[in-house]
Amino acid sequence: MAIEVNQLRKGTTFTEDNDIFKVINYQHIKTGRGGATIRVQVRNMRTGSTFEKTYNSGNRVQDIRVEAREVEYLYDDGTFLTFMDTETYEQPQINRSIFGDDALYLKSNLKVKLMSYEGEIIDYELPTTVDHLVTDSEVAIAGDTANNPTKRVTTETGLEVKVPLFVNEGDTIRIKTEDSSYVTRV
Repeated sequence: MAIEVNQLRKGTTFTEDNDIFKVINYQHIKTGRGGATIRVQVRNMRTGSTFEKTYNSGNRVQDIRVEAREVEYLYDDGTFLTFMDTETYEQPQINRSIFGDDALYLKSNLKVKLMSYEGEIIDYELPTTVDHLVTDSEVAIAGDTANNPTKRVTTETGLEVKVPLFVNEGDTIRIKTEDSSYVTRV
């Protein structure tokens, strides 16, 4: 279905020139004279590259409907991440490079949403928070308590997180997937 570029918003997925794009940022620019311009920052869902596109107001793009399905993370073989659809027991594999650093949030049995278009997996959605075991921790220095002190810890997947000084090796912590920030000790 074709939509006007004025209707593009953050998160909208559309196709153009046989590529699939997801809007990351949207800007409507109205000049003193003439029509408005629409500037969008988009991610090519096949290549992962991010860039800006500019359209004149009134232009149209092909809007697409993306199917989402919940899957469970199984394992990482170094090249591919393997998931399992809990309804059909299919095991889709996704190139690890698509997840990039977000792969560090994944651990066995974690539920993730995979987005697909015409059978091709093009995107994913992590849960808001994940619980990880702390496997390595910096030593807290006694007396270092000014200005909300933190230290770095490493979790079971290799993710590094800044946490309060009272978090120790062996603790399980909750982490926000949006920005890798510490939420609480579990």
